[in-house]
Amino acid sequence: MNKKELFRRYIILIAGLFFSGIGVAFSKHSDLGVSPITSVANVLSLKYSAISLGSWIIIWNCVMILGQIVILRKDFKMYQLLQVPLSFLFGWFTDIGMKFVSLIPLSNYFTKILLLLIGVVVLAFGIALSVIADVIMNSGEALVKAISDKSHFEFGYVKVGFDIFCVISAIVLSMIFFNGKIIGTREGTIISALCTGIVIKFITKYIRKYVDKIITHNL
Repeated sequence: MNKKELFRRYIILIAGLFFSGIGVAFSKHSDLGVSPITSVANVLSLKYSAISLGSWIIIWNCVMILGQIVILRKDFKMYQLLQVPLSFLFGWFTDIGMKFVSLIPLSNYFTKILLLLIGVVVLAFGIALSVIADVIMNSGEALVKAISDKSHFEFGYVKVGFDIFCVISAIVLSMIFFNGKIIGTREGTIISALCTGIVIKFITKYIRKYVDKIITHNL
């Protein structure tokens, strides 16, 4: 892989982070819950609202990076620290998205569902771009891979288990922070968990050849 191709792959990755952040913003604004991996940051942003959702996402991603370091130890590669600046970009893009989608009125439940579904699709598109870029994993997926590698359990099973852990953690934190109430984790979280992976596969299938052309054009 030459420098020009690597540069283009990182541009595609950053574009993927942008769309992922916008997708999270749509889901957040729907008020029906966010994706499992963002659910902890979402609850923390509701409790400590002086810190934005994007900033909590940055903090949560950094915690997951530390988790990788603890689990992998000497097997943790230094280039994986690129997850740190990428986490900051993801958080900033989420906050930018929040400013725009906050202008959309939530008139009824149908509107909320529509915003949630838009969020799922836009998030899936962003993740698909990141997958096709194939340069570095996001911190959540990288943590799941680290656990999978060390435990020798299949990645898919560990991913499901980690998503469940995130949702349960979000629910527990919510009940602690809000006097036993479940805040910030709703049906949208379940819909996101069930649908995002399917949409990612569908989108990746149809855009891969076009994105690959952008990456390799005139190299």
